Amino acid sequence: MRVGIVCYASVGGSGVVGTELAHALALRGHCVHLISSEVPFRWRHGQPGLSFERVETPAYPLFREPQYLLALANTIVRVACEQRLDIVHAHYAVPHATAAYLADQILASDADTVPPKTVTTLHGTDITLVGSDPSYRRVVAFSIEKSNGVTAVSESLRRDTVETLGIKRPIRVIPNFLDAREFQRRHDPELARRLAPDGEAVLMHMSNFRPVKRTGVVYDVFRGVAAKTKARLVLIGDGPERLPLERRVMDDDLRDQVLFVGEQQDLATWLSAADVFLLPSSQESFGMAALEAMACEVPVVASRVGGLPEVIDDGETGFLCGPDDINGMIERTVALLADRPLRARVGRDAASVVRARYSTEAIVPLYEKFYEETI
Repeated sequence: MRVGIVCYASVGGSGVVGTELAHALALRGHCVHLISSEVPFRWRHGQPGLSFERVETPAYPLFREPQYLLALANTIVRVACEQRLDIVHAHYAVPHATAAYLADQILASDADTVPPKTVTTLHGTDITLVGSDPSYRRVVAFSIEKSNGVTAVSESLRRDTVETLGIKRPIRVIPNFLDAREFQRRHDPELARRLAPDGEAVLMHMSNFRPVKRTGVVYDVFRGVAAKTKARLVLIGDGPERLPLERRVMDDDLRDQVLFVGEQQDLATWLSAADVFLLPSSQESFGMAALEAMACEVPVVASRVGGLPEVIDDGETGFLCGPDDINGMIERTVALLADRPLRARVGRDAASVVRARYSTEAIVPLYEKFYEETI
């Protein structure tokens, strides 16, 4: 098949999954064109059958803001015509599915052109935040309804979409995935010594530091744990909540115990250096960071929200607490740190579940089948 994948280039889950899906489909013999405003964070150069199509958004004095929606629709039209696409796969409803619909209408106006089918994958904040805003609700719902096929990354998100937007059409649940060959435990003694020079327990969090990730709660949990055992906190990523948290750490004079390491490429090695991964989000439609930590045999302590209970079996492959139960998160983390056999068992079981249910080999064929059905 000839597939155009539209996604954000950022480190968020939708951009990661869209890029990894593009690579996986190309490896399976499909002709894939990834469409985005810039080269995605997870992009790997030199993959046969895979090309990058940049969305150029010119700035005109007439417009106050760059017209990304129009530029994206124009790029989809161009690539669809040049490459005779069978599928345009939009990751995120707005603006990607909206642009795909506009491109479809432009292509359909040409009697000599057969427009590609549009598949939209819902990832979460396009529904729980953007879709719930009255300013966008009808546009989001319209873009979903006009797609030829729609998927959601969790059953929780499918329900939220139906309840929030009143969607009537079928939505297929196809969960997120990762390359289990890349995400597996990789112990690096030098990194371990750097992160815990005195043998401290290492707590880790990785996100885009948006408010929904609640990095302040991550810090609160860490402080509760550090009051009971020697520990350090490692924070991977960047975003709007980083600076306020850095100020809190400085005010508390804990700069030696809290490490802000920014965005990292070799995530499996970094995650493998953790003893416990913390994810106390207020909402997670799936929880890609949790999945990556689990694949590296790191127990996850997370909020019982959204799609996380579909990924984590509480007490077996990780631990779930109420989003406001900070004491419960502290207790679960301390219990894991005090019991090495428990920590190892939970980590192994979590990695086994990831390989069986959420690997590239398990999930990508589901997308291929869905494309074929949609066509």
